Amino acid sequence: MRFSLITKLAFVISLILLTCMASYAYINIQTLKQLMLEEAIADADKLSETIISTTHYQMLENDLQRVFMMISEAGTQKGVERIRMISKDGKIVFSTKKDEIGTLIDKKAAACNMCHTGSEPLLHTSSMNRSRIFTTANGTEVLGMAKGIYNEPNCSAAECHFHPASVRILGVLDVIVSLDAMNAQLNEYRNKTIVHTVLLLGLLAITLTFFLMNLVTVPVRQLLARTRMIAEGDLESSVAVQSGDELGELAQSFNSMTDNLRQARGELEEWGRHLESKVEERTRELKQMQAQLIRSEKLASQGELVAGIAHEINNPLTGILVYSSLLASDPKLDPDLMPDMETIVRETERCASIVKGLLDFSRETPPQKTPILLEQVMEEALNLVVHQSLFHDITVVKQYTPGLPEMMADHNQIEQVFINLLLNAGQAMTGDGTLTITTGLVPGGASVYAAIRDTGCGISEEHLGKIFDPFFTTKDQKGTGLGLSVSFGIIANHGGRIGVESTVGQGTTFTIILPLMGENEEHEGVGGD
Repeated sequence: MRFSLITKLAFVISLILLTCMASYAYINIQTLKQLMLEEAIADADKLSETIISTTHYQMLENDLQRVFMMISEAGTQKGVERIRMISKDGKIVFSTKKDEIGTLIDKKAAACNMCHTGSEPLLHTSSMNRSRIFTTANGTEVLGMAKGIYNEPNCSAAECHFHPASVRILGVLDVIVSLDAMNAQLNEYRNKTIVHTVLLLGLLAITLTFFLMNLVTVPVRQLLARTRMIAEGDLESSVAVQSGDELGELAQSFNSMTDNLRQARGELEEWGRHLESKVEERTRELKQMQAQLIRSEKLASQGELVAGIAHEINNPLTGILVYSSLLASDPKLDPDLMPDMETIVRETERCASIVKGLLDFSRETPPQKTPILLEQVMEEALNLVVHQSLFHDITVVKQYTPGLPEMMADHNQIEQVFINLLLNAGQAMTGDGTLTITTGLVPGGASVYAAIRDTGCGISEEHLGKIFDPFFTTKDQKGTGLGLSVSFGIIANHGGRIGVESTVGQGTTFTIILPLMGENEEHEGVGGD
């Protein structure tokens, strides 16, 4: 069975209060009993003294009848059980209880212990030592008070007295009073004390419960509820600080802990988002590097293949071109055959151009690097193609970043790459559109980039991963499919990257990233694939 905190506190405090109050009540009752007993002893002693004083003259005259009558009258008082007069020899001379007159008592009895506590009887003793409490045969608790009757000088000198002056004590007056009234008062007081204690304990319990509920239970329940909310992930609310005591400090500490947890969770979430973006970025870079590596290996193997094929085809093509040119210039040739010969010469020259492109693709000529400015090379390439009829209706937008530093590159090879990309952009727009050229510094300052964006037909997703493969083209019979492959090789030899982004029907953007002077490391770029 589970008890609440307030129940435990109320029980413990009530138990402590009950113990303290019961102890106090017991001590109080015992103290009161002792006081009432002392008062009863004093009253019994006074009664004994009064009887002795009032019977003094009768005793001097030896008028025992008058003495016994006065003792009998005193014995009729309320609460007096009996009064008896005992001689020094232990004989009961008179008693309000007639049946014990003339009997002897034991000197070791309670009535004699005031004098016979040792080998010699005492002449004087205190009233407390002369009193005794005992229970009668009928079960009544009584107080006995023994008072000595001394042989005073005027007693021994009286003519009627037969006791010599050497006898100091003549007898004992034993007064026995009932303690029923005292016990009744004590019982009544004890009962009232118990009732008052129970009422006070109940009032204290209710008061303590009320204050504990407001000062302890309510704040603790608030903390408990807040703890459960935190366990469920709610770190926004806080605990109200209602006091400046330990519970208030605990609430403040709890709020501080909640704030720290909320801040830590925010930092973890931010770190998680940052880590996720970093992982995605690194994964994308790894995929790009893997694709570039695969493409480079593919180009290398294809380069070796096409180099062998180009050398084998180049010799027969040279013979065909020479002899067809001679035949076409021979005046003896039938004029009707002249168009056919011109076709042979033209197609042979086209084959030779293809073979030359294959040789250029496979040769991978090392770049002759010199300090160049990216914008200057772009301008020279643009001037070579912009005057062609293909670009008459194309709007060229230049977004150059001023003050770009020089870089180490092969001027001719970089210009060849720009010419290929510019011509491809013009052909993609079919002579009508907007060509946007953007240059700038890559974040980090270690590379520069050039982006060529057209508003042409775009490249489909299925073709986008193949455009740098040799002999792959989307121009039907108008292209050899070697321009982008050669451009890719040139940029790779310069330690750079070339990437493409395209949307069908909206256009294509080629981005070239080249390291600055003496830099060969790869850096984060703009766009890229």
